[in-house]
Amino acid sequence: MPGTARHDREMAIQAKRNLSKTTDPVERLRLQCLARGSAGIKGLGRVFRIMDDDNSRTLDFKEFVKGLNDYAVMIDKEEAQEIFRIFDKDGSGTIDFDEFLITLRPPMSNARKEIIMQAFRKLDKTGDGVITIEDLRGVYNAKHHPKYQNGDWTEDQVFRAFLDNFDSPYDKDGKVTTEEFMNYYAGVSASIDTDVYFIIMMKNAWKL
Repeated sequence: MPGTARHDREMAIQAKRNLSKTTDPVERLRLQCLARGSAGIKGLGRVFRIMDDDNSRTLDFKEFVKGLNDYAVMIDKEEAQEIFRIFDKDGSGTIDFDEFLITLRPPMSNARKEIIMQAFRKLDKTGDGVITIEDLRGVYNAKHHPKYQNGDWTEDQVFRAFLDNFDSPYDKDGKVTTEEFMNYYAGVSASIDTDVYFIIMMKNAWKL
């Protein structure tokens, strides 16, 4: 499956190594998330969404710090304040956490974004911008899955497990949006140095 355990391990080691070298607070937070593997940034997003009691999709400083602590990010108050100030562009005392997570995502070249979108479009059979079990029926063969072969899972359960890989962990609804797909691959992308290798990996994984 794309985003293999080996990539995750390499990325985590690389992120920990870079942490000792960087002083930029946003980069340090990004590396602490990536040190947990491809889903690290998504995981922080989940914590923030749980904290967002009033569904305002914004956080004040207190919620922001509590979220970081709940996610066990090692950060002192000064550093947290600095990050918060960077994201609180209008000085309102709150930050928009969608914007925050997008900025935290490791930057990707256009070539990488394009191949990720190609994979998304291939899976999104109905073209509505969301991948569901129905979309997967013609694209992904569940019958090779070991749990299907030994009778543990139905075809739909295999599809659902596949979608859950990409789905945001705080909201596993069996639907994968473009943003969730992109977030997942931003994590994978961080562990792959060259565009060429990333593109080959995607083409092989999705038969593009």
